[in-house]
Amino acid sequence: MRKFEIAKGFEEKDVVIPVRATSKSAGYDLRSLETYTLKPGERHTFPTGLKACMEDDEVLYIFVRSSMAIKKGVRLSNSVGVIDADYYSNPDNDGHIMVSLFNFSDKDVEILAGDRIAQGIFMKYLATDDDVASGERKGGFGSTNK
Repeated sequence: MRKFEIAKGFEEKDVVIPVRATSKSAGYDLRSLETYTLKPGERHTFPTGLKACMEDDEVLYIFVRSSMAIKKGVRLSNSVGVIDADYYSNPDNDGHIMVSLFNFSDKDVEILAGDRIAQGIFMKYLATDDDVASGERKGGFGSTNK
């Protein structure tokens, strides 16, 4: 099962379940739930109200939309977001996907609620033949390293 769902606590918000723009698009557009003006050199984390369910050997990569980078001078704070399958429904934040943006331009950038700010791409991944991963996710961001 691979799909987007509304994260707990966001059921009454204007969350839009992502869809691909065309049949050959790889990415699913993620939208901001809030309006915020990013100052030059500022970073801000935007809620999407979404979580993603996927197979155990899949990952959801989050990339900035090219129009955000080229037209507005905005990039993801962490270059590429990595959403692991076990992030889904974790006890800390139910797997809520948030997008951290950084304004590397010299102008204010206004992000409006409902703006498409990033794109998510589901992909399969491989593990080494001698993989012995035994850790267990205990929560949200960085929880496997606690």
